Amino acid sequence: MSAATTILILLMLLGILGRSNVIAAAATILLLLQFTGLQRFYPILERRALEAGLIFLVVSVLVPLASGRVAPRDMLQSFISVPGLIAIASGIIATHMNCQGLELLQRSPQMMIGMVIGSIIGVAFFGGIPVGPLMAGGIAALLVQLMAWLR
Repeated sequence: MSAATTILILLMLLGILGRSNVIAAAATILLLLQFTGLQRFYPILERRALEAGLIFLVVSVLVPLASGRVAPRDMLQSFISVPGLIAIASGIIATHMNCQGLELLQRSPQMMIGMVIGSIIGVAFFGGIPVGPLMAGGIAALLVQLMAWLR
C-alpha cells in the first residue's frame, strides 16, 4: 500500500470519526479513483474540482434569492445599512484571504494535511462546518506573513 493510499484512508477514517462528511467523502472518492485505476482524472480534479465545488457553494447560497425568499428591499438594505456594509467588507476581505490561501496551498501543498486535521478538530469539538480549505489557507497565509513580519 502506498503512502498516499494510507494517508487517504486515515483522512477518511478521521473524517468519519470527526463527523466531517465532506472530508470523508473526498478521501473516499480519491480512494475509489486509486483502486479503480482512474488516477488519470487527478489532473482534471486538481484543475476543476475547486471551481465546481465553489459553483455549488454559491448556488446553495443564492437559492433564497432565486426562490424569492429575499426581497429586493432586503437586498437594497445590504448597500445602505451598517450590517450590510459590514457584510460587503467581509466578502472583500474573505475573497482576498481565499486568494492568499490558494497561493499558499500551491506553494506548500503539504500544509493541506494540517488544515484538514484542523477542520476535523473544528467539526468534532467546536461544532464547525468544513467549507473552506481556501479560507483555512488564507488564515494560515495571514499567520505565516505575521510570523515573518514579527521576526
